[in-house]
Amino acid sequence: MARGGVPPASAPGTEPLPRRALRKLLLVLGSLLMSLYASYCLAGSARVLTREPARIPLAPGEEGAATPRDPSPQPQAAGEGTKRLPQAVIIGVKKGGTRALLEFLRVHPDVRAAGAEPHFFDRNYGRGLAWYRDLMPRTLDGQITMEKTPSYFVTKEAPARISAMSKGTKLIVVVRDPVTRAISDYTQTLSKKPDIPTFESLTFKNRTTGLIDTSWSAIQIGIYAKHLENWLLYFPIGQILFVSGERLISDPAGELGRVQDFLGLKRIITDKHFYFNKTKGFPCLKKAEGSSKPHCLGKTKGRTHPNIDQEVVQRLREFYRPFNMKFYQMTGHDFGWD
Repeated sequence: MARGGVPPASAPGTEPLPRRALRKLLLVLGSLLMSLYASYCLAGSARVLTREPARIPLAPGEEGAATPRDPSPQPQAAGEGTKRLPQAVIIGVKKGGTRALLEFLRVHPDVRAAGAEPHFFDRNYGRGLAWYRDLMPRTLDGQITMEKTPSYFVTKEAPARISAMSKGTKLIVVVRDPVTRAISDYTQTLSKKPDIPTFESLTFKNRTTGLIDTSWSAIQIGIYAKHLENWLLYFPIGQILFVSGERLISDPAGELGRVQDFLGLKRIITDKHFYFNKTKGFPCLKKAEGSSKPHCLGKTKGRTHPNIDQEVVQRLREFYRPFNMKFYQMTGHDFGWD
């Protein structure tokens, strides 16, 4: 030992064997760990590159978004389908034949529709698009998601809201002679509230002067031209299909052919799907969706209308005539109500 108790420094290459072996082992282990970490990082990058890109929630006002609460749809297991926002909406009109149209369309294998009327764009808009989407059925690639809520057509805010969801949404309006439609509307209300005033008394603000009460919803809904003007602020006329409620009864296959073309579907629903029920006065399906049995609309459809004073009916026809003429011009289609 050197003077002062300090051990002499080892000469280069003369380090004790156990210490050199330990250092070499640590270097080998470190190199191995670095290799493993690099392999893990590369594998992670590969997973990111092959995984479907994350969908970024859209901001309010962007196409596909209406409220801040709009998480993107989550893909389901293979074969189950995905819940999607509707690509087509039957927006009206009440007592025009919307239920019949939707029931007939359900026969098509590429159409999936929500059951009950969602009333999203008029009553439930604050719930957000995620809530709305959850009401939709699951669809596979190539299938169309639909819903129908007839009150949308007369709801002032509905066009802007549907446009905010998707400017490409296809819209379908089932229209019917506005006088007959008003009487049918009244008949439905009468069945629920037998003590309501007569149709005649509700029609006029003043029976003596013959002034029509346009604030009564049964009358107001039938001013189709007025409501359509609001929709044309947000959608081109070519994106709206007008279905005749009368022809939906007299020639259901013909009207369904137009609807299938409009939706870009193969014409699968034809004459062979229908038979006419003389008792109800409506066409019925020989086989309903998912069934081998004939299917007619429920007992609430095809109610017998009360007898209405023909003078009142004539006065209503005169009232609606200029609005009907304007509607024919706007749509390029004469529905023959006069």
